[in-house]
Amino acid sequence: MTTKIKYSSRHLSAIKAGEIEAKWSANYSRILRYSIDMWQKDLELHKQVSAPELYLLEIKVGELVARWDRMADDHIRKSKLAASKEACDALTIEASGKLDGIRSILSKTLRHDDRVDWEKLKNRTPFRKPSPFPEKSPKRATEAKPIKFDPPIGLLDKVFRKAKVKRAKAEELFQADVKRWDEEDARNAAAFVTAVGLWEARKLEFEKAYHDEKATYLHRQATENAKVDELSDGVRAGDPKSVIEHASLVLDASDYDGLFEKSYELDYQPAPAKVLLIEYDLPSPEIMPTLKALRFMPSTGEVKETHISDKEQKANYDSACYQVCLRTFHELFEADECGNYDAILFNGFSTAVNKSTGRDVRSCIMSAIVTKADFEAIDLGRVDPKACFKSLKGVSASSLAALAPIAPLMEMNKEDKRFIDAREVVASLDAATNLAAMDWGDFEHLIRELFEKEFASRGGDVKITQASSDGGVDAVAFDPDPITGGKIVIQAKRYTRTVGVSAVRDLYGTVQHEGASRGILISTADYGPDAHQFASGKPLSLFSGSICFICCRNTATTPKLILLRLERI
Repeated sequence: MTTKIKYSSRHLSAIKAGEIEAKWSANYSRILRYSIDMWQKDLELHKQVSAPELYLLEIKVGELVARWDRMADDHIRKSKLAASKEACDALTIEASGKLDGIRSILSKTLRHDDRVDWEKLKNRTPFRKPSPFPEKSPKRATEAKPIKFDPPIGLLDKVFRKAKVKRAKAEELFQADVKRWDEEDARNAAAFVTAVGLWEARKLEFEKAYHDEKATYLHRQATENAKVDELSDGVRAGDPKSVIEHASLVLDASDYDGLFEKSYELDYQPAPAKVLLIEYDLPSPEIMPTLKALRFMPSTGEVKETHISDKEQKANYDSACYQVCLRTFHELFEADECGNYDAILFNGFSTAVNKSTGRDVRSCIMSAIVTKADFEAIDLGRVDPKACFKSLKGVSASSLAALAPIAPLMEMNKEDKRFIDAREVVASLDAATNLAAMDWGDFEHLIRELFEKEFASRGGDVKITQASSDGGVDAVAFDPDPITGGKIVIQAKRYTRTVGVSAVRDLYGTVQHEGASRGILISTADYGPDAHQFASGKPLSLFSGSICFICCRNTATTPKLILLRLERI
């Protein structure tokens, strides 16, 4: 029957209906019943529906489809619940793995050989570009040479003497074919010679390019491998730069499973004691994993997270930092096959947001100097990280998670190839000194001397840079104060005109480039409003105004600076 049953479904694509079939009476005078096969493909269900009337059949089909829709909805819901539960279970396992990873930071490195395999650093990959010329050699176009055939001679040709004419005509046609073939063959031969010449030129060019590229590749490879050998030789010879690079290779290879992004600075002091110095950026407490488990709530469809307690978070952070410190000692000492350092200094820094100011604060929170002999006497597989750190006379607050700053056991490296020897300038000044007419170099040394007097009481130091290639730095101050100190960039501007925003912007860029904690700009002139606006809220100090020096002669000492009138903006 061509009649169609109408029905609607929320899962119409899964519903399939067969043809309506009719059951007739024995004498085919009337239809006794109608039936139709129905399928729900997603649920893999089938049912034959029947009714005495078509409208009843349609009602029954509608009821069946509605019931199947409810079953499909329930199936989908349960599938989603199962998927959500599986996802939560998988994420719980992952979260548990991350927490376990914190506890195994130190033990993981004990199963790994931290020595540098110099051969693995070398590039031994062969030159893999295909060498055969990809174009096939040209083929000469050929055509079969004409064949001479005798024309058929019949009885009538002989009677009427046409055989001779036929043979002459055939010979003429044959000669014409031979001439055409000779001309075509000559053209093909010429074209073939040209094609071969072009092909050979391209092949020669390809082979030259291939050999040039291969030679360049092998030369670059050999050069790079030679640098590895050079670095290896430098490490064996105790070359400071090579020792530092070797240590960076060891630390770069240390895998913390994505717990934090490693960042550190290295220095090496070969004499009097062979000491490797490290400033290591420890992970911030905010990035430490805290998720413990996820639970899917079937009644609401929500996912509930469970986190470890604040106490556990702080304990995990402390444990991670102590383990990172001990792991760093272990990796470097184990990799030091040439005995380049007898001791290692580890200064651990952490950067976090100061909740009272909203600014990032970088502080040294742990410091330790360990000799190789002392460290090799420890069984790292059985120690408590914090107790081990303390036994090595490491310095830290009772809780590292508090990020309480401490004074490092050794000061930061202050060496900079831009620094030059300072000279005294104040002694030559008197009240009549005109700063605007002072030699520029003397002015820079004067600024250095003044700030040196300022920082001397705190054990600080001020260095002046060479006149050229100073990177926008006239002087650098090192303030050892653990809270307000650090590296301070100083620029001096002996201007007679108002200082615009560009000079302040340049100073801020220099501060960021140098990794300094503050920048100071000194000018003999005043600053424009745009300069003040730009400096607002940034770690910049602007000094301006008239600078007056009052010197007096002390009978027992050199001239002494009594007063510096300098207005700070």
